[in-house]
Amino acid sequence: MSGGEVAGILVAVFWAILVSFLAVVLVRLAQTLRTTTKLVADVTDQAVPLLADASTAVRSAQTQLERVDAIATDVQEVTSNASALSTTVASTFGGPLVKVAAFGYGVRQALGRKADGEPESSRRPVIVGRTVPAARRRKRKG
Repeated sequence: MSGGEVAGILVAVFWAILVSFLAVVLVRLAQTLRTTTKLVADVTDQAVPLLADASTAVRSAQTQLERVDAIATDVQEVTSNASALSTTVASTFGGPLVKVAAFGYGVRQALGRKADGEPESSRRPVIVGRTVPAARRRKRKG
């Protein structure tokens, strides 16, 4: 065997090892690609139902929001009606009820004093919403 033949055999062995190594790498790469393809297919199979469920949930939420909006509008209308009603009742009955209560109080006070036998001159006179103290009343009389 000459040096050229040995070099040829070495190159052939080197190329055989290199081709074997590349074949192993390509087989592993093919396995990785198959696994990745299967994973993508599984994700797609699971994602479609999830997206359908999410779409249904969003539609349901939209329906519920529309209902809540309608209820809020109705509550606002009822509140404004109740406010108007209470204002009307207060203006219609408020003044007369206060007058009736004041009249009833005055009648009770008058009946209570007469029942006690208190002389009418001991009452305090009212001047523009105030009572005049007894000491000032005596000065006026005297």
